[in-house]
Amino acid sequence: MSHYSEDRKQPWGAVVVIIAMMIFGVIIWGAVTKPPFCPPFCPPPTPTPTGGATSTLQPTTSPGGAPPSPTPNPTQVEISFYSSNTKEDWINAVTEKFNAAGVKTSSGKPVFARVTHVTSGGSQKDILDGKIQPIVWSPGDQSWVDGLNQKLVDRNEQPLVTEACPPTIQAPVGFAMWRPMAEAMGWPDKPIGWDEMVALAADPQGWAHYGHPEWGQFKFGHTNPLYSNSGMLMLTALVYSTLNVTDGLTFQTVKSQAVVDAMRQLELHTYHYGEQSRALLELMARRGTSYLHASTSTEAETLKYNAEHGAALRYPFVFIFPAEGEYWTGQLYCILDAPWVSADQREAAQLYRDYLLAPEQQALANDYYLRPLDTSLPLDCPICLDSGTDPRANPQTVPDLGVPSTEASAAVKELFIETKKKATVVVVLDISGSMQGDKIKGATQATANFISRLYTDDYVMVIAFNNQMIELQPSGFKREVGDDLEGKVRNLPAEGGTALYDAVCQAVERVEALQAADEAAGDKRLYGIVVLSDGKDTASHKTENDMFNICLPSGEAVEGVKVFTIAYGEDAETDLLLRIANRTNGKSFAADPATIEKVYNSISAEQ
Repeated sequence: MSHYSEDRKQPWGAVVVIIAMMIFGVIIWGAVTKPPFCPPFCPPPTPTPTGGATSTLQPTTSPGGAPPSPTPNPTQVEISFYSSNTKEDWINAVTEKFNAAGVKTSSGKPVFARVTHVTSGGSQKDILDGKIQPIVWSPGDQSWVDGLNQKLVDRNEQPLVTEACPPTIQAPVGFAMWRPMAEAMGWPDKPIGWDEMVALAADPQGWAHYGHPEWGQFKFGHTNPLYSNSGMLMLTALVYSTLNVTDGLTFQTVKSQAVVDAMRQLELHTYHYGEQSRALLELMARRGTSYLHASTSTEAETLKYNAEHGAALRYPFVFIFPAEGEYWTGQLYCILDAPWVSADQREAAQLYRDYLLAPEQQALANDYYLRPLDTSLPLDCPICLDSGTDPRANPQTVPDLGVPSTEASAAVKELFIETKKKATVVVVLDISGSMQGDKIKGATQATANFISRLYTDDYVMVIAFNNQMIELQPSGFKREVGDDLEGKVRNLPAEGGTALYDAVCQAVERVEALQAADEAAGDKRLYGIVVLSDGKDTASHKTENDMFNICLPSGEAVEGVKVFTIAYGEDAETDLLLRIANRTNGKSFAADPATIEKVYNSISAEQ
């Protein structure tokens, strides 16, 4: 029988078929799993956000767009760009275009810009603390740059910004006010500035001065100048207005009695501080015209809020340029002179800067509620009266205010601390068994640090809770009890159940008693409760309904107690804590041991 007979060939045919099928499968698998083709300028992968108060968009997108899925490219030059959040939407749109344009350095390396949106004061502190290492930093104003360099010099370190920082865009700061109230004061044709605001705040007739007694006393809010660029610039504008000058502030002139009196009068009628203008606008919108009447803001935030939420607003907001002057140069672009900035990154940062300043990108500013640097370019809606701002305002019609010196800025911040409303704060801290390990270590350390940041005349109380309430002693003014409380908080153990409802109710009872005593003594304060919890209630005598319907204030009165809540870890009652904060006009945060310090920093800006 031949070796090539039919019964000998059949097994080999099967083997061939099997091998062919295996090869075909490998080809199909490779096609499915092979990464898509990516040109040299594809961006690196998007990291998962870690939470906290600062948002990161990686890579940047235009509003409403979803970020593309980037692929790593080890040959590219990456620019870490920390940008003040006033110009967020414009920066997102322009940077997305830049990253897709295939821009390369002189050596042929593709450039990619990675943007993080920050507050000016918060990012300055993070740079000083070594928490961030930008290639490019874009604070709202030169005073933050000068302050950074001065603090480094004071520490015997080299300045990080050694070259002039050009402006990127115009983003005016001023007042956001309900349109009927602004029109009662004469907007848009009558100049309105700090003189009118302070006079209205001091007038015992309140809005009756403008023919509207039904609106009551003037109620104001502003961002915290220790964190916020708009807050810092607007309080500096108040100083300029009081002194009737537009430049040349010194430490001594800021501390003059006339300025002290004006700022004290304003702060007496200030009921909310904040880290960002956006949060104040959201609060005003949620509570309506009887709650806050005006706040500091940027033109961009005011117009954007009208555009996005106008249908839900009883009245729209308008943006008021301070009659005494405006800061027309800001939103700087600073390439750091730092050891972590390579020559390639410096060149890439220059290319990115030139792209931002090009006419095509500047022309996009109007669409994102900003103004191009070239004031001769025509402005269209949303930079228009119908949208809530005066397009006629420019450096010729509203004076250009000088950038305050480092010393003058320091004096403004110091004066704010001296004249601001003091706070009464009750910290409610979960020490149940589920907090053991890194949770309790992170929470107690961050809480102690929060107490240390309170101002000397702030009143502080700490209620630790598991299945019982433990009021740590002593309670009192921070200058007298702060050190003792910090030490006791750091040593708290974690054990037992979670009586969250009872703890919140006890805290409200304590702070309302303190408020009543203060009012009887004529002491005007802000009242806040900070609640940190990592889980569901397991041990309260009161119910959730008891807490909402009996214990918590209604939130209708601007003078009421505000509750700031921290959902600590994945098992926290996030929705419950959010509803507590919203009911009382506070704020809700999510945190874990890695981000709790940043969250407490954000709460500090509100007090």
